[in-house]
Amino acid sequence: MNLEYYVVDAFSNEVFKGNPAAVYVLEEWLPDELMQKIAIENNLSETAFTVKRDHGFELRWFTPDREIDLCGHATLATAFVLFNYYGISENPVKFASQSGDLFVTKNGHSYYMDFPSILPKKTPILPEYEQAIGAKISEAYLARDLFFVLADETTVAELTPDFTAIEKFELGVGVIVTAKGSKEDFVSRTFFPKLTINEDPVCGSAHSNLIPYWAGKLDKTKLSAHQISPRGGYLACELKNDRVVIGGTATLFAKGTAFL
Repeated sequence: MNLEYYVVDAFSNEVFKGNPAAVYVLEEWLPDELMQKIAIENNLSETAFTVKRDHGFELRWFTPDREIDLCGHATLATAFVLFNYYGISENPVKFASQSGDLFVTKNGHSYYMDFPSILPKKTPILPEYEQAIGAKISEAYLARDLFFVLADETTVAELTPDFTAIEKFELGVGVIVTAKGSKEDFVSRTFFPKLTINEDPVCGSAHSNLIPYWAGKLDKTKLSAHQISPRGGYLACELKNDRVVIGGTATLFAKGTAFL
């Protein structure tokens, strides 16, 4: 069995920036075990698999460690592939996922994802959290991931976390750190050592938490965001009631064939 696949750098208009994801457009689902092996072989933060259905597409995401319930950059990458290499006419394109229906609209060279808004809930600031990230935490929250508000953008940028310690946290799949931005409305970084991803370069799903939080703090519904990882990426954000819109660009890095 030969499968075409694409590697797309999401949230960037040039290669080697943003967040890379592999995308497989399938006729029917492969066995879960095989999709997990493909994700391990790709060794990217996410490998996305999608299948056409009568009303849109089904979409699943695999890290090298496990399947997850929501991924932003791999959703953007999948929409980029479908619009540019499969000639789909739907706009927006609808994806059925474990997190409900997701929508991506193409507008010029930009893609706007319609995701659920997930405001994290307050959680105690434990000493091991500050010790692991190496910084004072102003506020701590929890949804799928732990969510830490730090003093300022410089603190976020200069973090050198202890990933082994983060991996041992009882709560949270990953860790989001954020602060008010100097040029953008807010900045962030995301760490997922439990998923074998020490730092995720640009995490779209984290912005399902970040957007409602910062919309409330800054009293505005349209926001600009910068994920300040070494690769980095910019996101156009909007809070719309119980949904968030996350916009960005993408570019193709590679196209290949998997021989299975």
